[in-house]
Amino acid sequence: MKNMKIISLGGSIVAPEKPDVDFIKNLKKIVVDYLNEDKTRSLIFIIGGGGHARIYQQASREIFPEITNYEMDLIGIAATRINAQLVKGIFGDLACNHVIIDPTADFVIDKPIAIAAGWKPGFSTDTDAVYLAERFGADTVINLSNISKIYSADPKLDKNAVPLDTLTWDDFIKMTGTEWIPGKNTPFDPVAAVKAQGLGLKVITAGGKDLTNIKKILEDKPFEGSTITK
Repeated sequence: MKNMKIISLGGSIVAPEKPDVDFIKNLKKIVVDYLNEDKTRSLIFIIGGGGHARIYQQASREIFPEITNYEMDLIGIAATRINAQLVKGIFGDLACNHVIIDPTADFVIDKPIAIAAGWKPGFSTDTDAVYLAERFGADTVINLSNISKIYSADPKLDKNAVPLDTLTWDDFIKMTGTEWIPGKNTPFDPVAAVKAQGLGLKVITAGGKDLTNIKKILEDKPFEGSTITK
C-alpha cells in the first residue's frame, strides 16, 4: 500500500517492566500529527513482549527447567498480545478494531493505524513485521528498541566495538547468526534478518524512546540510528 510504514515496536519500549504510560501517550501525539499532515499515510505497529515476556519466561524456567523453546515462545507471544491491545486502545478510532495475529491471514486494514502482535513460535515480532512488509509492498521496516545503534560487536564485551550507521545484511547476519532462541537479545531477529535479506528490504534500527528522532524517521529526514541494506 502506498505511503504505509511498518514499525516493529519493541516490548522493551512499550512495557520494560510495566507499561510505560507516558511514552505511549507521547507516541500517540507524534503519530497523530504525522497522519494529520497527509491523509494518505498509514502505519502498522507490531508490538513486542517486553518485561512481561521476560518475567514469565524466567519464572517458567525456574518452575519447569525442561520447558521447550516452543513453549517459551508461546509465553512471549501471549505477552505481545497484551501489549498490542494496550497500544491499540490508546489510538481509539484511528486503529482497526482487530489486532493482527497472523500476517498471512485474510484481514482488511480500514483505518490509518493497524496493530499487530506475535504470530507463532520460531521467531519474534520482527519476523511478523517483515511478513507484513512483504504483504503490503513496503520496502522498509522501522525497528524501534532500546538499542540506538547497531555496533560492530557487543560493546559490553568488546571495548573496540564501534557504532555503525550502515551495514549490509551479510555483515549483520555474520554478527548474529541465523538461529532464533526465545529471549535472544539482538538488534533484529535472525530469522527476520534472513527473510528481509531475501526480500531486499531495508531495516532502520533506532532507539524507541527518542520521539523527536522517531518523527524524523517517519518523515524521511536525517536521523540517529543504523540502516541495514542489501
